[in-house]
Amino acid sequence: MNTGLLGPAEIRELAARLGVQPTKKLGQNFVHDPNTVRRIVATAGLTGDDVALEVGPGLGSLTLALLPVAAHTHAVEIDPTLAAALPQTAARYAAPHADRLTVHRADALRVTAAELGEPAPTALVANLPYNVAVPVVLHLLAELPTLRSGLVMVQKEVADRLVAGPGSKVYGIPSVKLAWYAQARAAGKVPPNVFWPVPNVDSGLVAFTRREPPRPEVPRKRVFAVVDAAFAQRRKTLRAALAGWAGGADRAAEALIAAGVDPGARGESLTVEQFAAIAASAPTAAPPAK
Repeated sequence: MNTGLLGPAEIRELAARLGVQPTKKLGQNFVHDPNTVRRIVATAGLTGDDVALEVGPGLGSLTLALLPVAAHTHAVEIDPTLAAALPQTAARYAAPHADRLTVHRADALRVTAAELGEPAPTALVANLPYNVAVPVVLHLLAELPTLRSGLVMVQKEVADRLVAGPGSKVYGIPSVKLAWYAQARAAGKVPPNVFWPVPNVDSGLVAFTRREPPRPEVPRKRVFAVVDAAFAQRRKTLRAALAGWAGGADRAAEALIAAGVDPGARGESLTVEQFAAIAASAPTAAPPAK
């Protein structure tokens, strides 16, 4: 019986027909468990008005679960063979909803809102390649202001970093930059055996909901420059770590005090709101953000 979703047999048959072997270079691990993709879509909480954006659809496991639920699905795939095959897979397994799919042969790290076109994506739902998960999420949030929410599957270690709060050992640049855009939370673990090939790590689900930046009047690039400087030397006090950014340790201390932050603190103890306050207090000598 055709369930409309891909199990292990369908995944192997599709891959063999296409001559596809998963590559580490592209971070390809294909999900072959229908219950896992159902769980991802259910956790994403999509409504009939949502326009889904999927990155790295691969052979189409998650795509087929998204098509009946979302008003439309944009699938961004860098592999030309997989991108070309996806519409056929949708027609075969999800014929009533196949016209809701637009496949973009593109690099998710460079794709633009203009390339995706209409309808504009509202929800990112994706099994992200491990090697580019964080930059992809941050790029898409910056590029697509219409994205209101997301549910991404990433390496468990990356998931922990994305949702970490101040004071955590794994709190760092990904945690703060995602917090600039959105409220994030851990949404569960995924075992290795639902993938082909089987990775040697667990995966984790991260859910996020977009919010207004803590200080919208402060340019994002300026805030992120402070974050990058603070964590580049995370064992140093902020007075020392931000010296290069501010044009000297004394100037860094002045900006920190003006922002209400202890110059002796370290970056791992600060909230995104505090980083934004430091950026807002930037001395005139501070170099412009790149």
